[in-house]
Amino acid sequence: MTDKEKMIAGLPYQANGELLFKERQRAKTILQRFNQLHPEKIRERKGLLKQLLRVKGGRFLIEPPFFCDYGYNIQLGDNVYANYHLTILDSAPVEIGDDVLIGPHVSIFTAGHPIDPQLRVEGWEFALPVRIGDRAWIGGHTVINPGVSIGQNTVIGSGAVVTRDIPDNVVAAGNPCRVLREINDRDREFYADNLRYPGS
Repeated sequence: MTDKEKMIAGLPYQANGELLFKERQRAKTILQRFNQLHPEKIRERKGLLKQLLRVKGGRFLIEPPFFCDYGYNIQLGDNVYANYHLTILDSAPVEIGDDVLIGPHVSIFTAGHPIDPQLRVEGWEFALPVRIGDRAWIGGHTVINPGVSIGQNTVIGSGAVVTRDIPDNVVAAGNPCRVLREINDRDREFYADNLRYPGS
């Protein structure tokens, strides 16, 4: 197996080979153009991201600046919005579902390094996939660590460090991130009773 195949399969690999270096350079080149485009060049920005990411639908918006390692490991669902300074280290697959909201300064890490210092010096790495379910909301400054899945409809509070799976339909927060409560009918009732939307 090549190091790229090992990387995507979750096996130990070394990232300093020519192929992976070239692929990271390609992503950086595209992202440099993306991040420096005029704010009104929305269509051009989306076109650049379609060269880099696997995009499920046409409705998505990632605010610059945005950074990733490879791009081809990121699968973006339909109607995804990501605020400023999203960073995704996508050595393994990252699946972002439909209708997901991502706050500013969120970091999604699939890449990891050995605890043993000699193995780190030798350049060994590993990568584990990350999955974010449909309609999840990831609060600003959240860190999502390798191998984590976040459930559908779930809300992750700002500043969380997600080190383990979080189930569907909950509010979770903290460092390490833990479930605080389930989402229920009272959440809908609160907004219906206390907020007034235009035309309501």
